[in-house]
Amino acid sequence: MEHRLLTYFLAVCEELHFTKAAEKLGISQPTLSQQIRLLENQVGAPLFQRIGKKVYVTEAGEILHKHSRNMFHELDQAKAAIDEIQGMQRGRLRIGCSGNHLLTETIMAFHALYPKIELSVIELATEETKEGLLSNQLDIGVVFLPDEDEQLRCIPLYNEKLHLVISYKHPLAELKAICLAELAQLPVAMLQKKFYVRQMMDDACDQSGFEWKPALELSTLESLLQMAINNVGGAILPGSYVDSIRSSAIRSIPIIAPVPQKDVGIVYRKDMFLCKTMDTFMKQLMQAYKI
Repeated sequence: MEHRLLTYFLAVCEELHFTKAAEKLGISQPTLSQQIRLLENQVGAPLFQRIGKKVYVTEAGEILHKHSRNMFHELDQAKAAIDEIQGMQRGRLRIGCSGNHLLTETIMAFHALYPKIELSVIELATEETKEGLLSNQLDIGVVFLPDEDEQLRCIPLYNEKLHLVISYKHPLAELKAICLAELAQLPVAMLQKKFYVRQMMDDACDQSGFEWKPALELSTLESLLQMAINNVGGAILPGSYVDSIRSSAIRSIPIIAPVPQKDVGIVYRKDMFLCKTMDTFMKQLMQAYKI
């Protein structure tokens, strides 16, 4: 079974659309369809099913998908080991994180030392990063740490606390702290439920015995910050993100009674080959957080 055919197969699995997959691969759609038929002949079963205009992966396709991802993962691991022999002169590192601000200092320092290493940093929800690690699409995650996970190794970096961020013009701008129950009476913008920052707030409210719905639900920290700067309302943001802003247009107020907090750290697969590139980046990241 050719490596090329499996590459084509995985592209269709990701896109679930033959034309989009062909464009991604840089080939024509008829060529892609012909190559997938060739692969189906080799495995002896249909890999995709068309229902109307939609493409679905068959049961046989799901099996091949799982094993193909594992095969490509093993090839990547072999390449990482070879790159280590060559002294980090080339290679790549794929990182998922809960906010790019967590990595800025380390990325700059690492790139200055190893400019030929390709860094790909994607801002994702914690669960999305975990899925990326387990599906071999990411090498490292920097996220809110799970309580326990048999498949992931965790290295704590710091304890994240949530803050209420408001405009300097806001009536509460001089507050030194705000209780969670008092905060629930204010119009506040928050992240959507898939993000751990939102889950931390929801859990804290549940534990305190009341329900709270945000006035606005947004999908990025930057959009929440803009709501606060423009005095549309308050915004719930991680303290580390607020510290990275250093803006005189906002006021950051710690939330207390209780304090919504959670450890943030590095996660990677326990069965991952810890190559020199990964090890060096993680050590620089720990150094940045004085671990």
